[in-house]
Amino acid sequence: MPFAVHPAFKREAFPLIRPDSPREQMSIHDSRLAPVALFVYNRPEHTRKTVESLQANHLAHQTDLFIFADGAKNGAGGAAIAEVRTFLRTIDGFKSVTITERERNWGLSRSIVDGVTQLCGQYGRAVVVEDDISTAPDFLTFLNFALDQYEDRPKVFTIGGFNLPISIPRHYPHDAFFSHRFMCWGWGTWRNRWELADWSVKDYPQFAASRERQKRFDRGGNDCSYLLSRHVSGRIDSWDSVFNYTHFQHDAVALLPVISKTYNIGLDGSGTHCRRAPFEQSALRREDRSDSYRLPDRLEPDPQISASFRRRCDRSLAKRVAHYVRDTLTPRRNLALLENCVPSEQAEIKPQDP
Repeated sequence: MPFAVHPAFKREAFPLIRPDSPREQMSIHDSRLAPVALFVYNRPEHTRKTVESLQANHLAHQTDLFIFADGAKNGAGGAAIAEVRTFLRTIDGFKSVTITERERNWGLSRSIVDGVTQLCGQYGRAVVVEDDISTAPDFLTFLNFALDQYEDRPKVFTIGGFNLPISIPRHYPHDAFFSHRFMCWGWGTWRNRWELADWSVKDYPQFAASRERQKRFDRGGNDCSYLLSRHVSGRIDSWDSVFNYTHFQHDAVALLPVISKTYNIGLDGSGTHCRRAPFEQSALRREDRSDSYRLPDRLEPDPQISASFRRRCDRSLAKRVAHYVRDTLTPRRNLALLENCVPSEQAEIKPQDP
């Protein structure tokens, strides 16, 4: 199995790669498959399950896998990190495997911003998975199919693999729907969308002063503005809240599957950013071998689905009060904003030949 380790990178610029065939004539078999960026840290068992589910994907053998392994915090957790890295060297079943081992701890946000920027810079697109995301066998098929279909529709910013357990109208004719909310549990995007993100959120003062803008942002759930405010105030380090805000800034939408293609196995108390799930996830389907999906052409969220989605995401009044009290009594953490996470070591990544 071809294998390479890249502990350090140099800055390099790459052209946007576009499919050779017209979008409407392209199939999943003749498109350029998006590389997968897998982000891991110190959870060997979760990492193993995540990789095994990716290996079981129908397109795994045709897909380049790039793994970004974060380093230890202040020397802590070295044994678990070493166990993860030992396992990484056993991975096969992909077109190529390239591993980046961070010598120090970058944190999830900086690692994701840097890694996705690298892959989008070279390939024009990327699929992103963290070390606690189990995927259905057609996860890569669905994401690549949709990335092809909507590449030339700039209002579509991301293709998601996860869907909340919401009510879908019985006669809804498509296999996916558009949402005002970006979901980060297994997703894909293109370079020309990703590079629009302002990780330092320079316009946040203007946003915070506008109740109308906050109301529109909260179409994806009334926690959207709240999570962004917690990130900007330094209470959390939330790259996904910033990219969700990027969708809003450009009046963009995310495509999500009717039947979820991913399952978060990290909501067991082991995670740093997500500890417990406030809802029951839908079980993954294991036998779907489709390479063609019925995708909506109208780039607007379905009102009925949006209402169901928002009901699932909205915080109750009691939760809002509890969050206000918590944030008032809890001092801000000393977190740097993502302006320091803009990639400084962009790499020329050369996958090995199969």
